[in-house]
Amino acid sequence: MSYLPHTTADRETMLKNIGITDPAELFADVPNSVRLDRPLNIPGPFSEMELMQHMQTLAALNAHTGEYVSFLGGGVYDHYIPEVVNHLVSRSEFYTAYTPYQAEISQGTLQAIFEYQTMICQLTGMEVSNASMYDGASAAAEGVLMACDLTRRNRVLVARSVHPEYRETLATYLNPRGIEIDEIPLADGCCSMAGLATMLDQTVVAAVLVQHPNFFGHLEPVARIGELVQGAGAMYITVVDPLSLGLLQPPAEYGADIVVGDGQPLGNPMSFGGPHLGFLACTERSMRRLPGRLVGMTRDTQNRRGFVLTLQAREQHIRRDRATSNICSNQALCALAATIYLTALGPGGLRQVAEMCLQKASYAHQLLSGIHGVKPAFGQPFFKEFVLQLDHPPEEVITRLAQKGILAGVPIGRWYPEYTDHMLVAFTEKRTKSDIQRLVTELGGLA
Repeated sequence: MSYLPHTTADRETMLKNIGITDPAELFADVPNSVRLDRPLNIPGPFSEMELMQHMQTLAALNAHTGEYVSFLGGGVYDHYIPEVVNHLVSRSEFYTAYTPYQAEISQGTLQAIFEYQTMICQLTGMEVSNASMYDGASAAAEGVLMACDLTRRNRVLVARSVHPEYRETLATYLNPRGIEIDEIPLADGCCSMAGLATMLDQTVVAAVLVQHPNFFGHLEPVARIGELVQGAGAMYITVVDPLSLGLLQPPAEYGADIVVGDGQPLGNPMSFGGPHLGFLACTERSMRRLPGRLVGMTRDTQNRRGFVLTLQAREQHIRRDRATSNICSNQALCALAATIYLTALGPGGLRQVAEMCLQKASYAHQLLSGIHGVKPAFGQPFFKEFVLQLDHPPEEVITRLAQKGILAGVPIGRWYPEYTDHMLVAFTEKRTKSDIQRLVTELGGLA
């Protein structure tokens, strides 16, 4: 809770400076018929100590990873956040900064965004990154819109192994634009290569969207997919986990034209699902259709380094009919957290975190495979999460383990009706050997 040091005299001075005597005058334009004419129905007033106790009581109603062991995945992960991240993003220069419309007074914010863009390009191998998006799902939708504009085609193929909520967001964005979406079928938890080849042969396609690692945690055959996509003259869009790029090949090396994803694993808390940030990077030839903002570095008349908004292709800045997007927020504070996280870890630290995720997931996979009534659902290589098939309903298992302080996983049957007895489990660098053995013991006890 923030301390607001405004005295009665301070408030009276502010009112006097703006020429009014009562704060109610600020709302003179609001009709009386829509004004609340009674106090709010809330308890209080409280003293500061009572209010803190009340808020702590409310907060205690939520489960959090400080008291539960989390194996939740599917897009939001319990990664460790170095203390330096929280320390720096909590500085008032950053968390009170407004949109950097005036470059001459926004150099710190613009530099932070420039550094963020640079690191996203280094991670993905792409040539250009924008100043971040709302989240991974909206970034994917914006990437597809870019591809449709660039190719002047209106049909996209989306692998069914892409996160189901990303696919729902795509439909929300694309259907009103008259863009057709076809889903590439699954084959053992990955994009079906035969299905993709057939669909590319049958129609003219603007883009193919694949997730790597995909929703099930599997590594897709991205190089082979890229060859098929490029052969059809379509654009290749990949959704990636940025932490996985500490180990996996950068998307630029297997032919991706546009790379998107969610930056939550990079120093941002789970936050009950948000706010997070989406990243979007592309090749230089696609830059003119990049949504949002692009910060560039330049030199002033005295040859001093400076930062400016180089490209702003949204409707607030250019003619509405020429705008690429109406996206408004660049999630600057979340992007700053990602920048500090990547700076603190460096390439070696990022690789180490990725290796720990991979090793712990592999260790857990080996132990869980030996439990009666539990078996791996697919036979594909994975990064930090995988799917289990259970003899008991996953919802029942999750409820019973939650009573023991374990957030066991995510049931996937609500998105994949053929997998109603399946559960997605994730293993980050925070999960210890005893955490994993505890999950194995509890699951074995249920069986």
